[in-house]
Amino acid sequence: MANRDVEYLIDMLYDMVNDAKNAAFSSEKCVIDRDEALDLLDEIRAGLPAELKRAQDLIQAKEDYVNSAKREVGRMMQQAEFDAKSKVADSEVLVAARERGHEIIQRAEERSNEMYRVVNEYTDDALRRTEEAIQAALNEVKESRVKFRAASAARRQKDREELSKSARKSDKESG
Repeated sequence: MANRDVEYLIDMLYDMVNDAKNAAFSSEKCVIDRDEALDLLDEIRAGLPAELKRAQDLIQAKEDYVNSAKREVGRMMQQAEFDAKSKVADSEVLVAARERGHEIIQRAEERSNEMYRVVNEYTDDALRRTEEAIQAALNEVKESRVKFRAASAARRQKDREELSKSARKSDKESG
């Protein structure tokens, strides 16, 4: 399930709560279809592991990319050493080969460092966005549970009061 799907489900849950009818005698409490809300929450829960899998895949891709860059640097260093050894015949050629080898190694190290930095930034950003989406979904679920419990408690209290009122009225009429 794509990140957009989880966000869509969260938006649907938010709209459901936002568009719900007010509970009797309350502007803060509302009545929602419990089964529909729980279905949406189940779908969100099912989608979150996919988001985590995507984040793990990104980390693995970063590691593969870094390992590939290291292998490339190793090949470049071997090539530089080979080039340097093949030019040993003349001292000027040897000096030039060493300088060239150092330049190649320095460029390879700089390129490797830059690739590593870019991959780390990208992965960190992707993980941050995934963490934020998961945290937002969790916060929505927590808020919904608190609202549901409050509405349920208020309804039970109201029912008790009405029952008590009916009992007193019945007692007055019979006595």
